[in-house]
Amino acid sequence: MKHYLGIDLGGTNVRVAKVTEDGQILQEIKAPSFASESAEVILENVFKQIDAISDLDTIAGIGFAVPGPVDQEKGWMNMASNIPALKHFPLVERVKSRYNIDVVMDNDANVAGLAEALVGSGKGYPIVAYITLSTGIGAGIVINGQTISGKNGYAGEIGNIIVDATLPKLNHLNHGAVENEASGTALVRKARARIDENIVHAGQLFDLVKEGHEEAIKIKNEMIDDLSIAFSAVAHVLDPHVFVLGGGVMKSADVFLDEFIESYKERVHTQMRNVEFKKAQLNEPGIVGAAMLPKSKGY
Repeated sequence: MKHYLGIDLGGTNVRVAKVTEDGQILQEIKAPSFASESAEVILENVFKQIDAISDLDTIAGIGFAVPGPVDQEKGWMNMASNIPALKHFPLVERVKSRYNIDVVMDNDANVAGLAEALVGSGKGYPIVAYITLSTGIGAGIVINGQTISGKNGYAGEIGNIIVDATLPKLNHLNHGAVENEASGTALVRKARARIDENIVHAGQLFDLVKEGHEEAIKIKNEMIDDLSIAFSAVAHVLDPHVFVLGGGVMKSADVFLDEFIESYKERVHTQMRNVEFKKAQLNEPGIVGAAMLPKSKGY
């Protein structure tokens, strides 16, 4: 059985793991990522963690998950808000030249989607749309076992889909972008403004929904409408076989998921209503998905 190296490089930590081709983690190392330092400091730290993995000569390929869109041809990040020094830094080339092992890199949402598509809830489906409902809203699109990154690495950035253009602009996203209206962050913002300024996470809002709180129910219904608009937009482009749903908001799926699916069905063509919806299965989709990147390329 082949072994791959998965590297999840984030704004706080870097995790490196040896993973089997069926997604089993054999060894894992975690360390600070030094994300605010220079590219060379970050890179040397990554090398240090890789070097601590046993039997590197058995590794068939290395995969990176990074928090930003990736230019696949150049092997660098086109935007790196959480790790600014790595914007346009040739990370793939540098790692490959040091270890003489094939290296593949993609953004963390795509990578998580790949993990779910190959060894998780999306296994066996030709077109998988992995959607994460968390602090933000993002997607990983996997077709026939390959992530779709797009020309500039922005494929799957569905958080910028407009669900209501009349709403005020809140940040760098569009007016009424779904991430600003239906993400965990958005739900907390609305709940604090309309219910209780002491609310700090979306789970508290959903607890109020269960208690029958009228305003909480209104916010939940708004979320359902906004998500169904965004998902229908994705569906009419991809027509996926399955939506795999992950992220922290899904911890409260029992409160909204069934209603959301019905709302979604009302917004798509009749023949498209047979798409499956599944909860994400993997506990470590980022690092497993990173390891699956070289596998997906045949390494």
